[in-house]
Amino acid sequence: MFERIDYFVARIDGDYAYLKVSEDAEEKCVARALLPEGIVEGSKVAYEMMEYTLLS
Repeated sequence: MFERIDYFVARIDGDYAYLKVSEDAEEKCVARALLPEGIVEGSKVAYEMMEYTLLS
């Protein structure tokens, strides 16, 4: 339940970012306020313990 899930930012639309785990996966809509600062389309983020972190 609390395992890490890696996403990439597929697109950004205003106050929301759309994340995917793979190219053919369904998009997950997330408020940008919940994501780390500095994300752009193509950024990789990890979701773990109810928190998003930017991956380098």
